[in-house]
Amino acid sequence: MAKFRYYESKKPGKGLVKAKAVHTNFLRTGRIARETDGWFKEEQRYLSDAEVARRTGKRLEAAGKTTHERLNKFHHAIRFPEIIFHKVLAATPHLGYVHVTASKTDFAEHKDVTWGFYIANFSADITGDEQFFDHISPGYARMYFAVAMKPDETTTPHRPVINRDIRDNGLLFKTTDPMTALKNVLLLGAKNAELRKIVAAIG
Repeated sequence: MAKFRYYESKKPGKGLVKAKAVHTNFLRTGRIARETDGWFKEEQRYLSDAEVARRTGKRLEAAGKTTHERLNKFHHAIRFPEIIFHKVLAATPHLGYVHVTASKTDFAEHKDVTWGFYIANFSADITGDEQFFDHISPGYARMYFAVAMKPDETTTPHRPVINRDIRDNGLLFKTTDPMTALKNVLLLGAKNAELRKIVAAIG
């Protein structure tokens, strides 16, 4: 993948001559001072990967908090813990994903499946291995997905790993549509048929 360069545009406003002064100067001299009227190319400051990663992380976590609030406002009987943390992709720090919440549910023939819900600002295939993503699209997009997890019995403490008993990649759902994602997470959090019926009625 090509190496990205990131820069910050100088914010306009400070040090610019007011429009009236520009026009007056043009009438007086017949020239427009390009450096004072905002027509010139803005000064650019290149950002380090660490700066980009910090900014990406803040945006991801803000999106995670907003999404968590929306989930918990839907119905008083469907509540999710706020477990928000993010990770950016090392080679492309403008891309990353945020963990929003986690819970347990019955899924198909499996009982008490632990799962985590994520939002990514890119699209990709979920692989379920250590790499986790494949065929990453470098452009900005959005992807919502939930993955089944289980504790790794070979580590101390037991760190969470993909639950391969639930499909090879542990994927419960993946979508680019925020309403579909909201509905799917609410269905995972609905504890009985009556609540699932209420969630299913979402337009």
